[in-house]
Amino acid sequence: MHRRMVLTAALAAGVGVAVPAFAQDKADPPKLDLPKDKIDLPPFPADASVKQVTRVAGKTLNYTATVGVIPVRDEKGKKIAEVVFTSYILDGAKGPGRPITFAFNGGPGAASVYLNLGAIGPKRLQFGAQGDSPSDPPNLVDNAATWLDFTDLVFIDPVGTGFSRSLVPMDETKKRFFGVKEDIAYLSRVVYDWLLKNQRMASPKYVVGESYGGLRAPAIGHYLQREIGVAPAGMVMVSPVIDYRARGHTDLSPLSYMITLPSMAAARYEREGKPLSPETLAEVEAYARGEFVTDMLKGQSDPAAVNRIVERVTRYTGLDPALVRRMGGRIDTQTFLRELYRDQGRIASIYDANVTAYDPFPWAQNRRAGDPILDSIVASTTTAMVDFTTRIVGWKVDGRYEALSDTVNDNWANRSQAESVEDLRQALAADPKLKVLIAHGYGDLSCPFFASRLIIDQMAPEAGANRTKLALYPGGHMFYSRPGSQAAFRGDVMRLYGAVG
Repeated sequence: MHRRMVLTAALAAGVGVAVPAFAQDKADPPKLDLPKDKIDLPPFPADASVKQVTRVAGKTLNYTATVGVIPVRDEKGKKIAEVVFTSYILDGAKGPGRPITFAFNGGPGAASVYLNLGAIGPKRLQFGAQGDSPSDPPNLVDNAATWLDFTDLVFIDPVGTGFSRSLVPMDETKKRFFGVKEDIAYLSRVVYDWLLKNQRMASPKYVVGESYGGLRAPAIGHYLQREIGVAPAGMVMVSPVIDYRARGHTDLSPLSYMITLPSMAAARYEREGKPLSPETLAEVEAYARGEFVTDMLKGQSDPAAVNRIVERVTRYTGLDPALVRRMGGRIDTQTFLRELYRDQGRIASIYDANVTAYDPFPWAQNRRAGDPILDSIVASTTTAMVDFTTRIVGWKVDGRYEALSDTVNDNWANRSQAESVEDLRQALAADPKLKVLIAHGYGDLSCPFFASRLIIDQMAPEAGANRTKLALYPGGHMFYSRPGSQAAFRGDVMRLYGAVG
């Protein structure tokens, strides 16, 4: 997830990239005045740990929470970055069969706090739902849906996110860390180095990623498998964008409109009180990949085709038919979110179209406000994670925490062409025992579930539905903010890990 997704229909500077904070001009990437050969930063403290307790499924779990650093080195062994991790390791004697899971968020400028404190860590902070506020107290409570009872957990913050930082000037930072391939290469090495440091090479290994982290997960899994010789047993992709190329809008391609229409329909069904299920969405999915495509390709040369599109798209989205006709049934995400509640003076979130906030610019022709979910979660998650790291764990760092870095997002190279479908296919082909779970919220318009459906359906049976499961839950991008969806997600993950019969 990242701020740019709000404007492009997908998802600040500080110690996170080893430079002082500054004001940014959004029109251009930030210009940094850095020394050419040296960056003088206070050293990070030694790794710190604290004993904690949580309760899940009627069991009391005693575990150790650790915040620490994995160095990143260049070809000559020079340390060029420091990656901060947060791990949760169950106490007591454990055999080599105890799994270890590495978690990444997206952005690509997002820290791992969202999966950590929102979805799968042993403690939970409420965020991402209607009514949540950025000024809510950062109260961490036991997470009833944590994965800690069946796997140890390591949350990794890529360079420029969380407290992780580059130790080289910005030009070199961009070349080494802020690109699709470079990101996968050094993060895979971080996974290997953590396993080596903690003597967990023999453990079953899993990779989980959310949003852009969902693109990272199969790419890291395949890189570990192919380049480093550490094979994951499974991958979990949470609200992933697996192929950015499907998101582009052109007059000739119906694909971007096709993959968002089922999520728009799901948002309407939920408002009407209809239960969300594969059966409920079957009609709109069949229409989107069938008649919708053929009628859209006919264009204005066939007035009857245009009429059919307008009627069906209006029915599924609930938008004004005059607007739908004016746009020829090509309803982009931002128009949908802007128009859905315009008559109520409210705006909807791209991460869950049924989470809204009042529009501070209700008469503006185009949307000028931020996203109702994104604007509320950065402050709450930052406050909670910094308090946990520095006060509870006792890792006394001197630096700024980047829950969501615009600097990383603005300086990322070639994101519009990023994809990891090839890595997913090759990883599954290389390991017949590898299993994958792709999880989505029905109402997520930042990373629509139908894109993943289409990708899986193009895969060979040996790798597709047999070993790559698509699981859908009520809610949006952070469907885990809803207790029922989070519990169902936990159950599906436990089956992937073989933690239930």
